[in-house]
Amino acid sequence: MIVWLNGASGAGKSTAARHLLDLLPGSTLYDPELVGSELRLMLPAARLAQVGDYQDLPSWRRLVVDTAAALLNEVPGPLVTPMPLLRQEYRDEIFGGLASRRVPVRHVLLHAEETILRERAGRAGGAPADAAAQGRCRAHLEAYEDALGWLKQDAHVIDTARLTPRETAERIAEAVHAGAGACDIVQTPEPTAETLAAGVLLFDDADRVLLVDPTYKPGWEFPGGVVEPGEPPARAGLREVTEELGIRLHSAPRLLVLDWEPPKPPGFGGLRMLFDGGRLAGEQIRDLLLPGPELRDWRFATEAEAADMLPPVRWNRLRWALRAREQGRPLNLEAGVPVG
Repeated sequence: MIVWLNGASGAGKSTAARHLLDLLPGSTLYDPELVGSELRLMLPAARLAQVGDYQDLPSWRRLVVDTAAALLNEVPGPLVTPMPLLRQEYRDEIFGGLASRRVPVRHVLLHAEETILRERAGRAGGAPADAAAQGRCRAHLEAYEDALGWLKQDAHVIDTARLTPRETAERIAEAVHAGAGACDIVQTPEPTAETLAAGVLLFDDADRVLLVDPTYKPGWEFPGGVVEPGEPPARAGLREVTEELGIRLHSAPRLLVLDWEPPKPPGFGGLRMLFDGGRLAGEQIRDLLLPGPELRDWRFATEAEAADMLPPVRWNRLRWALRAREQGRPLNLEAGVPVG
């Protein structure tokens, strides 16, 4: 298990974490900032100049997950991780990766009001911090305030304003023992070979396409998922639409796109299929259901809006699927490019 202590600079994560080690038998401090420090030493300066923070590096986010899983093979756990994680898509990627490795997460937010955080940002170890340190701490506050909406829904919140570090740690330990802050997100196993996936495009009466926001990975997606062994792809798409949204489609969807996705380590690639599920009736849209552990939100989007919501590979696949729908014939793609 990982006890992830989230919050802004000055919330008391690091000091509370050290006290927490005394309260959780077998616990080990795991600081993902060390992963970022090593990446800074290994990556070329030109690559580092492309990102504003090491958390923006896909390699950091993956290594955080891999390192945690490796540590839990060496120590009994839990891992205590004091680390701000203020971008929801990064939370999705990291916590989803941990879930795929069957590593439970307790997400705890250490919160204090902005005035208190600003006051604490001006001190380091009880002494006044230098101007650079104050600037770095205060730079986090705006991002933290922006993230508070989803953080308070996602994590167990402990207000540290009037608590000593020891008292904060005691509150965290109580919450962990009570099961608070559990992230009950879908556990999608990491692929070990090429996969076959089927997505279904659903439309409203304005021909906007339905997109869903998974809790376990960054970016919006189409309803659908991996085809099980021995399962027909179109039937897999129907199954996924029912499981994810509570919608039952009574006829087999029409194939729009077959796209071969090349392997790109650490991914294995495989075949990706998009089907046309047709237009949804008003009552179907009204009764849409979202399984909390798997999907956070849904919305209908125009083609232009989808370009800003989907990762580039998925956006390209959607673009060709819409062209295939207009032309009334399926398209065969290889690495996102039509062939044949």
